[in-house]
Amino acid sequence: MEALREAVRGGRLAPGTRLPSSRALAADLSVARNTVADAYTELVAEGWLTARQGSGTRVARRAAPRGPEPRAAPVPPGPAHGVGARLDLLPGSPTLAHFPRARWLAAARRALTNAPYEAFGYGDPRGRPELRAALAGYLARARGVRADPGRIVVCAGFVHGLRLLGAVLEARGAGAVAVEPFGVPQYRALLTGAGLRAPALSADARGTRTDALGAADAVLLTPAHQFPTGTALPPERRAAAVDWARATGGLVVEDDYDGEFRYDRQPVGALQSLDPERVVYCGTASKSLAPGLRMGWLVLPHAVVAQAVAAKGHTDWAPGALDQLTLAEFLTSGGYDRHVRAMRLRYRRRRDQLAAAVAERAPAVRVTGIAAGLHAVLELPRGTEDAVVAAAAGQGLAVAGLRAFVHEEARERPGVRERDALVVGYATPPDSAWQPALDALCRVLP
Repeated sequence: MEALREAVRGGRLAPGTRLPSSRALAADLSVARNTVADAYTELVAEGWLTARQGSGTRVARRAAPRGPEPRAAPVPPGPAHGVGARLDLLPGSPTLAHFPRARWLAAARRALTNAPYEAFGYGDPRGRPELRAALAGYLARARGVRADPGRIVVCAGFVHGLRLLGAVLEARGAGAVAVEPFGVPQYRALLTGAGLRAPALSADARGTRTDALGAADAVLLTPAHQFPTGTALPPERRAAAVDWARATGGLVVEDDYDGEFRYDRQPVGALQSLDPERVVYCGTASKSLAPGLRMGWLVLPHAVVAQAVAAKGHTDWAPGALDQLTLAEFLTSGGYDRHVRAMRLRYRRRRDQLAAAVAERAPAVRVTGIAAGLHAVLELPRGTEDAVVAAAAGQGLAVAGLRAFVHEEARERPGVRERDALVVGYATPPDSAWQPALDALCRVLP
């Protein structure tokens, strides 16, 4: 049946062509006549074929396209993994080659077998109750998050979650969401696209300063592992952010994008535990499993849940129920914990190999931000960042310069304008490409 579709789609069977009878084609293919008849019936229903009494079965006549194919929407600015480069050390992705396919498939089978009938209906816009219950237990145990299933909303990754929060904040009359001076440009663009200002906070050697949040209505932070500089927000600055939210009625949005991967000690607990009614906790499976799952979650203050659900109801209810049930099974069976432990060891080995190679082959470069996460910051001599990124491209190696993540308002601030660095995603390459990528990196470092 698919071969017939392709033959029609590709023009090998022209419109009006009469096809063999179901009996003749069945004999030619050595299959049952009913099989051919059923295929013809389905293709007629889909519009590929026509069947008339006395005229046989023919290829349907289809209207020619009225013009060129519409152009795809432009890709948002920012590094794109695997595009135009032989080797990829861009930050933001785990090693996709180690996605736990067999264990995920086993969890999916168990989830499908045990799924109640109503799971295949429209369901609760907050997400499947099985997943929300599993997340509440896991996040309390692994990240110190104070949550119950009723305040968790499942979303299709962090960007989807931030879109929902942007809609919530706009509906609450918010005007500004303060952001860190270093961060993902697409997130700032998303907030401004929602009608919110995104002013840059200040930072120093100890990380983002939270003592001057001023008139902002909310603040977006990466407190466990600042992206991309790699610092952890000091305890007094964590407390200052929560105190500001309590005093002003503002919200702290905590992006805990890779909090499970810490190597020098136990992971830094979630900021949300200081005040669950003033902090929105955002988590995702993009770094722990794979971004292609499109699986994230918001742990919301009780007063915000209904607003977030209303915003979600007007956009979409992704991800699908079966994926949610599979992740719930993966969490409750212990498969998720085992995978994270295994990947933590693998990433730590890569981090150590990166640090050792740079120390030996490029001693003028200092490696920082390596206590946690999936990337490192390589501090370069002043004025060399652009040249190193260009030299890497000449080697077929994709790397990101630190300036690609600087807020426009912060570019000329002390501590930012004179800083040259690379942000190296050491988790990104598959095993076969890791050593070549590391060698190429060391060749271009000053």
